[in-house]
Amino acid sequence: MRLGVDAELLDFDGAGKSVEAVRAKQADLGFFAIDPVRGEGVSFTPPYVVIEGGYLVPTHSLIVKNEEVDQAAHRVVVGAGSAYDLYLTRQLKHAQIVRAPTSPSVVPTFLDHQLEVAAGVKQQLQADALQFPGVRLLPGSFMTIYQAMGIPAARSPAALGFVSDFIEEMKATGIVAQLLRRHHIEGAVVAPPGYPPHG
Repeated sequence: MRLGVDAELLDFDGAGKSVEAVRAKQADLGFFAIDPVRGEGVSFTPPYVVIEGGYLVPTHSLIVKNEEVDQAAHRVVVGAGSAYDLYLTRQLKHAQIVRAPTSPSVVPTFLDHQLEVAAGVKQQLQADALQFPGVRLLPGSFMTIYQAMGIPAARSPAALGFVSDFIEEMKATGIVAQLLRRHHIEGAVVAPPGYPPHG
């Protein structure tokens, strides 16, 4: 609206496909979790919300801590191309990663194939734990996700500056917080000003 141009919304069934569309300049911007792999060909704004990643296990599982997941006997299901997939591919040294087609199909895949661990948005897994019997959520989180806008890296610094300023304004004026409340998004919090720390 501020640019005085029409907007066309493109719908993808996975975050990885959305990133590829922006990277290939099939889309001018998208909303993604900040990740080093996605940073190849994509420039990110400061984050607008912070989300935690959690693990779900069968009730009878001997796993009680996040640190106990990375064992050779464990299979961890994630949504293909999701922030969790990218992060755990780098972090897990022993556990096997099983990729479900999409993030919403993670828990059904976990249950159907009797896998050891499901990984995803902590709040979604909490909801799944109430819906499906015989599962429990591990305490704490295994990663923090910074959600941001991304544009093709080939775009000018001025373009990135424009969308970055927009994100900061939406946080500072309370619009992001209002949208989280309006859409009943629980567990996500408004990101602080500027970029997150990277480690």
